Amino acid sequence: MKLIFVGDPMCSWCYGFQREMTTIAEAMPALEVQVVLGGLAAGSTQVLDDAGKQFRLGHWARVEQLSGAQFNREALLARKNFVYDTEPVCRAVVTARLIEPSANLLTVFGAFQRAFYVDGLDTTDAKVLAAIGASALKAAGFDVDADAFLSVWSSEEAVRVTREDFALTRRLGVSGFPSLFVELNGKIGLLSSGYTSAASVQQTLMRLAA
Repeated sequence: MKLIFVGDPMCSWCYGFQREMTTIAEAMPALEVQVVLGGLAAGSTQVLDDAGKQFRLGHWARVEQLSGAQFNREALLARKNFVYDTEPVCRAVVTARLIEPSANLLTVFGAFQRAFYVDGLDTTDAKVLAAIGASALKAAGFDVDADAFLSVWSSEEAVRVTREDFALTRRLGVSGFPSLFVELNGKIGLLSSGYTSAASVQQTLMRLAA
C-alpha cells in the first residue's frame, strides 16, 4: 500500500495540513509515501496586487483557525511586484528528489513551506530556493551546496520531471490541494481532498491495510 500526497508548497491549505501529514508519516513509518507536486499556480504571470493579498489573507485566517499554523502576514503585505508563480518552488522539491532520491521529501516540502509562510522569503527566486533546498538536504545528512542545487534546479531534466508531476496531478483528477490517494493492489483511489485530520486518514489507511 502506498499513500500519494499531492500538494504545492505555496498552497496555504497544504501548509496547514503539514502537521497532519507529518503525524501520519511518523505514526505509520512502514507506509510508503509519494510526494507529487501539483503546480497550484504554475506559470502564473499575474502580479499580486492589494486585492490579491487580501484574498490570500482571508484564506490564511481560515487555515490558521483550523490548523493552528502561523503565517507571516507582514511579509506578504510588504511584497512589491510579486508574481505568485508556484512552478519554481515545485521544481525545487523535485530537484531535491533528483539529487537525493532517498531524502524525505515531506521534510524538504516543509522547509519550503516555512520559508514562504513563516520566514517571508521569496520562494520564486532561484537563488533563495537553492539555499533553502541545500540547507534542508544538509540537515538530513546529505552533502549538497547551494550552487549544486541551483545547477540541477536550472536543468532541463528538472523542468521536465516537474511537468511530469503536474501531468500526473491532472491524470489523477485532482480538484483541490492537498489531496491524498491510496495505491493498493495496483489500483489508485482518492482518500481525501482538502484539509483533513491525521486521525481520519490513519483510520482509513488501517482499515484498508486490514
